[in-house]
Amino acid sequence: MSLIQGIHHVALKPKKEQFAAVMKFYTEILELKVVRQWGDETYPCTMISTGDNSCIEVLPQMDGAELPCEGKFAHLALATDDVDACAARVREAGYPITIEPKDVELADLEARIAFCTGACGETVEFFCVK
Repeated sequence: MSLIQGIHHVALKPKKEQFAAVMKFYTEILELKVVRQWGDETYPCTMISTGDNSCIEVLPQMDGAELPCEGKFAHLALATDDVDACAARVREAGYPITIEPKDVELADLEARIAFCTGACGETVEFFCVK
């Protein structure tokens, strides 16, 4: 039995001025639900459910704070049944599609994928196992 059972959450660290756009991107455009919030107006921390017991944690950068790591992360892969619809919604909202929807073979797995850039410059992948 594996110790790891899936993704619990992926943490984003947008700049303060990007926080509202990040929240809109995930909760309005992609229609994900906020499941937990804490902090205050100067440091509003949020957990957004991705629908399968994993979450996106949004922790805005504090003014002058030392960050524990560089960058946002490599990419965030979101499972979906409709890669094309996700790409269309993101495109309609004005976000760039960096890899158009396409079918891929990953070893013994066939999938449909697309990539876009999110509200704080993060790379988001839409992933559907065929």
